[in-house]
Amino acid sequence: MAVEIREVKNKKELKQFIEFANNLYKDNPYFCPPLFIDELAVFSPKDNPAFDVCESVCYLAYRDGQIVGRIAGIINHAANRHWNSKHVRFGWIDFIDDLEVSKALLDAVAAWGKSKGMEAINGPVGFTDFDHEGLLIEGYEYLAPMASLYNYPYYVRHMEAYGLVKENDWIEYQITPPAEVPERLQRLKAIVEQRANVHVDKVRNVRELKKKYGYTYMDVIDTAYQCLYNFQPLTPRQKQYYAKTYFPLVNFDFVTIVANEKGECVGVGVGMPSLSKALKKCGGKLFPFGWYHVIKALKAKQMEDFDLLLIAVRPDYQAKGVNALFMIDQIPYFNKYGIKRVETTSIMETNWKNQANWQLFEHKQHKRRRAYIKDI
Repeated sequence: MAVEIREVKNKKELKQFIEFANNLYKDNPYFCPPLFIDELAVFSPKDNPAFDVCESVCYLAYRDGQIVGRIAGIINHAANRHWNSKHVRFGWIDFIDDLEVSKALLDAVAAWGKSKGMEAINGPVGFTDFDHEGLLIEGYEYLAPMASLYNYPYYVRHMEAYGLVKENDWIEYQITPPAEVPERLQRLKAIVEQRANVHVDKVRNVRELKKKYGYTYMDVIDTAYQCLYNFQPLTPRQKQYYAKTYFPLVNFDFVTIVANEKGECVGVGVGMPSLSKALKKCGGKLFPFGWYHVIKALKAKQMEDFDLLLIAVRPDYQAKGVNALFMIDQIPYFNKYGIKRVETTSIMETNWKNQANWQLFEHKQHKRRRAYIKDI
């Protein structure tokens, strides 16, 4: 039978939309299910402030009455204004290995975007840079972090068959922390702190962070990322939303704030224990007992795998070696908690400054991701 595309219209269908990926990857040892409640919130205009600058649609693909694929279409008007573009984004795309299914899904988003004046379709990306982005094209044999997409290798063939072409690649590294801070890094730390007149400020909790810096660390992230792919200037509501959503969850041993002589935040680095195995155990569901696995992972005193979520430096302090302070600060904590592997966030393949940070450590580039584009 032909593929039927239906727009997601209610909460029941949205739950089916979210659950489809879990069903598609249920036997895959590397897929990390997202938190179900987070996925519901992402598509709620009431909960997700991205809807202040975005509009979205979700589709499910059916064949013989069975769901065989899903896709979300997103128009980020703020990003389009920033880049002077007319792009409709696609994300949350999953499908069985059938070219008719993937084409029907992409056609649906392209038609929706074109009806709203868009001129190109690109993805996979999300509402903002805080969502999953980039089709995995290398590194299928590694467990996916919570903050990253995972997909089957056949997805690449489907993107190319549709006529999508590369627009941007990201690479990821796996870092092996040294047993102690090497002497050369200790010397580098002293030089950077003196020349840039900065220091590491180890805040201990959300209350202290807010008291000292308000939400200015989100301003640092916003300005630091302005040159990155598909950047959207964050609204004040988005900054508070991300700060309140994520920072209360983290162990502040793994939060590094860099401040200048005026007490201003000029850099922020954040990481957390890998939650991938915990999320696999509970299938992304916190209830009735999934919360136990997630909390246990978040509060662990010993762990082997660690996810580096972000490093951001205010533009006027970039190219001064400030980035090195984050890893130097974290090395003693990596050893305290027994961490063996650090997974970096996705780094644009043209971001040489960021890539240079990891040359100081034992590392391997083990993953590559791609965003595609096509005129419509």
